[in-house]
Amino acid sequence: MTGGPPIIRPEWPVPAGVHALCTTRAGGVSLPPYDSLNLGDHVNDDPVAVQANRRVLLRAAGVRPVFLQQVHGTQVVALTDRTPDATPADGCIATQPGVACTIMVADCLPVLFADAKGRAVAAAHAGWRGLAGEGGHGVLEETCSRLQGATGGGEVLAWLGPCIGPKAFEVGDEVRAAFVDGDTQAAPLFRPHAPGKWLADLQGLARLRLAALGITRIHGNDGSDAWCTVNNPSRFFSHRRDRVSGRFAACIWLG
Repeated sequence: MTGGPPIIRPEWPVPAGVHALCTTRAGGVSLPPYDSLNLGDHVNDDPVAVQANRRVLLRAAGVRPVFLQQVHGTQVVALTDRTPDATPADGCIATQPGVACTIMVADCLPVLFADAKGRAVAAAHAGWRGLAGEGGHGVLEETCSRLQGATGGGEVLAWLGPCIGPKAFEVGDEVRAAFVDGDTQAAPLFRPHAPGKWLADLQGLARLRLAALGITRIHGNDGSDAWCTVNNPSRFFSHRRDRVSGRFAACIWLG
């Protein structure tokens, strides 16, 4: 991950016809503090620059990215060529070519999914609220359920994109409780940091949830420093680090 191109091409054994990418903050036209490939139209960047940046992504993907209105929930939408941008959801699936499941982040974890037979793809926005969900059912569980419902079941692969790393993600007791109260296996993924504060491993929590779903082929972010949005300011946007920040995106599509 260190060095590397402005656009990350995931290295994972997906079938032919499944395509994915993850942007960085490089390669666009936005001015500081949104420099330069900011894809978010809700962060007070110049709308003309955002549209120019989104055209950069369109050219890189070759299909239309559908930008959701992400609300840190668990709703998942099935995309078609008529799905408008700003559809409220934190996950999406696609069973036909022509649209890219797209998740924007600046510290939260983007998770891409592919059916092992190439019949469908999906993407989820996993901040801690959406990841925790309610009663052990969060955005990853809902996205996988919708994906397998669309394909009739079968093996699923997952790729975890860049997110806030385990050395930077300080959370309170309530966040730890949201995970540990329902699953004691989550406890080692929170390290004591200060009174009432913990350092949380967001990608590790996602891996735990995915493993519980029977997904064993998990690629991408392993919690190492190179994947941390906070500690790689030249490569990734980070809301936690900068407060005023752009957004990068992870996309997956059929074609």
